Parts: sequence; structure tokens; C-alpha cells
Amino acid sequence: MKQLSILGSTGSIGRQCLSVVEALPGRFTVAALAAGNNIEELASQIERHRPELVSVSDAQKASELADLLRTKNISSLPSIHHGAEGMLAVGTHPKADIVVSAAVGVVGLPATYEAVKLGKTVALSNKEVLVAAGELVMAAARKSGKELLPVDSEHNAVHQCLRGGAHYPVAQAFTVAQAFRPEASEVRRIILTASGGPFRKSPLAALARVTPEQALAHPNWKMGHRITIDSATMMNKGFEVIEARWLFNLQPAQIDVVIHPQSTVHSMVEFIDGSVLAQLGPTDMRLPIQYALTYPERAASKELALDWSKLRRLDFQKVSTRRFPCLRLAREAMKKGGALPCALNAADEVAVAAFLERRLPFLGIAEVIEKVLARMPRTKFEKMDDVLAADLEARRLAREEVSRLAPAIAAAS
Repeated sequence: MKQLSILGSTGSIGRQCLSVVEALPGRFTVAALAAGNNIEELASQIERHRPELVSVSDAQKASELADLLRTKNISSLPSIHHGAEGMLAVGTHPKADIVVSAAVGVVGLPATYEAVKLGKTVALSNKEVLVAAGELVMAAARKSGKELLPVDSEHNAVHQCLRGGAHYPVAQAFTVAQAFRPEASEVRRIILTASGGPFRKSPLAALARVTPEQALAHPNWKMGHRITIDSATMMNKGFEVIEARWLFNLQPAQIDVVIHPQSTVHSMVEFIDGSVLAQLGPTDMRLPIQYALTYPERAASKELALDWSKLRRLDFQKVSTRRFPCLRLAREAMKKGGALPCALNAADEVAVAAFLERRLPFLGIAEVIEKVLARMPRTKFEKMDDVLAADLEARRLAREEVSRLAPAIAAAS
């Protein structure tokens, strides 16, 4: 029986991860949970899964959680921690075999990095880990000899397709170093699919008037607010391109993106002989979560199945960077490297928050990001503190750019 630590247990991925645990009784126990401010949900998770240790955002929430747990008469209460130290305690819990990195933002980055360094298996959902600090994290993974198992549906699909290649080591878990020796790789390219979000057919002129409510109405997936907006701008796909570059040791030219409105083909791998392997599945994040948790085995599921009666067509089309400039910005940041991918993520988070608060127009998200990337030095990271410092500086610059746009927005309205 494997023991789990979950960073971001009350978020969408964290809750679905615990749903998978409950659907596979006898396979997993929960050692530790890290949440933010949703102590009611965390208290319910503690009641069901009895972790030894939990963490919340701050001391006040820790006190509130302790009071709430006492009212539930739980026989064995967990140790309650908070803040960055609490997150680190969850990520490095000595009993945890698998660390699920699902916290939103860079808040989960240090704990995930330390888990990798300790040689724990990491099921990675947090995009910021590899976008902001891909070189550092993958160097630690190579040193520890353990892999990062992707939870994102697209990278999870690529991981599954790669099992059809000759360089996949059948007897043990897939590792980047073994499967992607540059001189022997069978992979020509990978193709990440994107739904196109709610605006793939909208007139370009209409994008200037997009509201948060419209951008949050994703046609296929139910996700958190930030990732849903990132899907609408296709910044999420830009992040995934950067993640894929690190996860699978690829060159930028080997990573393509196509729009696939049905979200049934989650990604594809093209081999050097022209063969293409695709992974299909329902639009349900429990499938890639379960794959990552049970890997290299596959566990039977009665709930997760593709409804072939509804699958009448599969459409694919090129991505317009005029409609989706954030994808172009992500590729540029990836190619230039250094601190720019980290700045890309930080600026996007600030800009998306401003859009949701109606302080920035939809098209202003890409504008803010582009201006921050132009102002950000291309510093090479030597340690995690460098990453966190660059993140703070990019956020400061992004707030400045949002403030500069605010008067124009107010005048226009």
C-alpha cells in the first residue's frame, strides 16, 4: 500500500485525487495534506483519510482548523502546520511514497523541489514547477534517479504513448534519461492538443469585449478559475510546451500544438518512421491522476470510460497566434530561457487576477505579459532562491503594467 502526500488537497486536482484514492480501496493511504484557506473541505478530508500531518495557509487558519476538528470528535488528530514550512513538511513527509504536486502557483514549488531531491515519486500537476524552474527540478530528478509522473492530461497522454517505443524500459518506471538519449531517440515530435477554449471561433474584434463570465465558460473541462482563463488565452498550452520541453528532453521545434475541439485525443507522439500514437479518453481528470498513482500498473475502473456512441468526429486545426498571442509569448520565453519562463508565469498570474477583478481587459493579459518579458533580465538560475526572487520581481513589474493600463480602461468604459 502506497502512502500519499498531497500539495493542494482542497483544489480541483487534490479533491479528484482523493476521489481516486477512495475508488481504489486498499491501494493507498494518505500521510499528509496541504491546503490553503478552505478549512471546511480540509476538515472533511481529514475525517475521511486520517493523515498524520496537515498544513494550511497561515497561523490563523491553523487555529480555526484545530477548533473545527475538535468539534468533530476525531479520535486521532493530525499535527497542524502552516505557511511555507508547513507545505515543506507535507512535501517531505518521511512516510510519503508519492507526492502529488497540485498546489496552485509557485507556493508549491519549494516543497515539490525538495520532494524530488529526496527521491520521492512526484505526480506533477502544478505547471509552475517546470515552467518557473524546469532546469533545476529536472537536474534534481536526474540526480535522485526518480521520475516526475505527469498528471496534466496532455503530458500524461504523451507519457502513455511513449510506452509504445523501443527505448521504453519495460521492467521499470520510465525515466527521461533512458528513453530520450538524443543519439537514439525514436521520437520526431510530440503534438499537444488544445480545445481552443470558448473563443476559438469568436470574431477577433469581439475579444476586446470578453467578460470574466464568458472566459470562465469552458466548453469541455471544469477547472479552477486561473487555469480556465489560461485555457481561454491558450497560455495554459504555452506552459505545457515549456513543461514538455523539460519532461521529455525535447527541443522547442519538436513540440507542436493543434486545436482539437472535442478534447478526446489528449496528445500524440510522432515517431521517426512516420507512425503516430495517440491517447484517447474521456474529459475526466481522474483518469490521468489514476494512471500516475498506479503507474507502472493500470487499475480497472468502472467509472472512467470513453462513450464511443457520442464520438462522431475528431477535428484538428492549426493555432492562430494572432488570436492566441500568449502561446507565442510562451515559446519566446522558452527559447530565451533564464528567468523569462518564470517571469511569464508570474506575469500571467497577476494579469489573470486583474482580469477576473475587472481591472484589465481580456486582451490586456497578453499585453501585460509581453511588457514584463521585455523588462525582465535573462538571469540564469543557480538555486531555488533565484527562482523565487525572479518570481517576486516579475510580479512587481506586472502590477506596474496593470496600473498603467487601468486609467485607459476606466476612460474607455
